[in-house]
Amino acid sequence: MNNSVYIGRFAPTPSGYLHFGSLVAALASYLDARAVGGRWLVRMEDLDPPREMLGAQAAIMTSLENYGFEWDGEWIRQSERHEHYQHVLEQLFSQGLAYACTCSRKQLEPHNGIYPGFCRNLGKPLDDAAIRLRVPELEYHFTDRVQGEFRQHLGQEVGDMVIRRRDGLYAYQLAVVLDDAWQGITDVVRGADLLDSTPRQLYLQELLGFAQPRYLHVPLIVQPDGHKLGKSYRSPPLKADQATPMLLRALRTLGQATPDDAADASPQALLKWAIPYWDSSLIPRRLTLAESELR
Repeated sequence: MNNSVYIGRFAPTPSGYLHFGSLVAALASYLDARAVGGRWLVRMEDLDPPREMLGAQAAIMTSLENYGFEWDGEWIRQSERHEHYQHVLEQLFSQGLAYACTCSRKQLEPHNGIYPGFCRNLGKPLDDAAIRLRVPELEYHFTDRVQGEFRQHLGQEVGDMVIRRRDGLYAYQLAVVLDDAWQGITDVVRGADLLDSTPRQLYLQELLGFAQPRYLHVPLIVQPDGHKLGKSYRSPPLKADQATPMLLRALRTLGQATPDDAADASPQALLKWAIPYWDSSLIPRRLTLAESELR
């Protein structure tokens, strides 16, 4: 990698507090950037106010500080970027690349998440409508640094995707592509639950003339019943007094080395030690909760 151009980011959603799965993603993105002398940014993905937990943004930033993370520049909120999203959305609509959709969830339920194109050529007005982006009948693929090659046929597996919801909120796929390009992100390191979003983002990058970042999707930590470790499922928030042991566990989860005498180390000292030992090739593709606890 070219050390001089690496810009990474951690982009939490404030629908809850940071948990161990969040820590694994944050640690991987931080070490991957710092190991090559790159920059590491923090962006709050607060696109969905109804789902946002009161006080979560402040709690997330406090947790990052307590766990020794240091970011470059000021952290930003996506809620401050609405004007830019709207400008690009209007461009796509005026070019005929996007259209209004009034389909209900009940109408779409039988189609297993693949939009069948009901509103595609109807020219509906924007009032009380979602806005969808037309997708090509093409397969998009990329090689993830951990998960390997991933392919998705946008027309057959996704269908035209929502870029603004019917309630007026901007969709994640649009916002993340615009913000990654605006911030000059060269490397996206995040959880594998977003792996299948990447081809949609590749298409948007191509459509808007943006460079394609490198991708690294860290393994999800999966419960014995198959549920991922997350904010909504048995995932306790990070505790400040557990920073060092939790960081050590996260390092082991990512397959990384840990120092022999780390029990009394500060979070900042532990992160500083871990930077030169970072090796992304050691990250496992998949991990159960039991395996993460044993590492």
